[in-house]
Amino acid sequence: MNNIAIFCGSNFGNDPIYTSLTKELGNCIVKNKLRLIYGGAAVGLMGVVADQVLSLGGEVIGVLPEKISNTEIAHKHLTELHVVATMHERKAMMANLADCFIAIPGGIGTLEEIIEVFTWAQLGFHSKPCGILNVNGYYDKLQELLMTMCGAGFLSEYHMKSLVFDDDPERLLNTVLQQKVVYQPKWVK
Repeated sequence: MNNIAIFCGSNFGNDPIYTSLTKELGNCIVKNKLRLIYGGAAVGLMGVVADQVLSLGGEVIGVLPEKISNTEIAHKHLTELHVVATMHERKAMMANLADCFIAIPGGIGTLEEIIEVFTWAQLGFHSKPCGILNVNGYYDKLQELLMTMCGAGFLSEYHMKSLVFDDDPERLLNTVLQQKVVYQPKWVK
């Protein structure tokens, strides 16, 4: 694996641990010689992870919709910045560039992005591992919801287990990098 997509917030959140663990994840990305693929912004946790990777000599590729790139939100010091027309193009390019995906705390956009690539893996559109950095239980309710879906017969146990949740950046990244995702039709238990 060479490229990791990180989905995260354009805000910092209200607890300094979000920034701290985002920096730690950036350290792990560089340590594992991975290139960061992310949303291209200089704000919030998006800016934190990009700045951390860049400060350690790593490569960062941003993908930003044109509407947003014309504001001061665009990161000016990336290895590469791709400006695309729509959010759909942004997500498609990030998915094509990435070898794996991790979501860290963020808002509804972050949630939508990780669930979409997780769904694509479930449907066999890719076989790239997906993980969630569950800082201070931030994603506990999501994990519970997915377990409810599994218990109700709408999500297979195999697929449930293929989305890795962990609260430690290094352990999460190591698990995701070792993960083998094999397409298994959702109707198989």
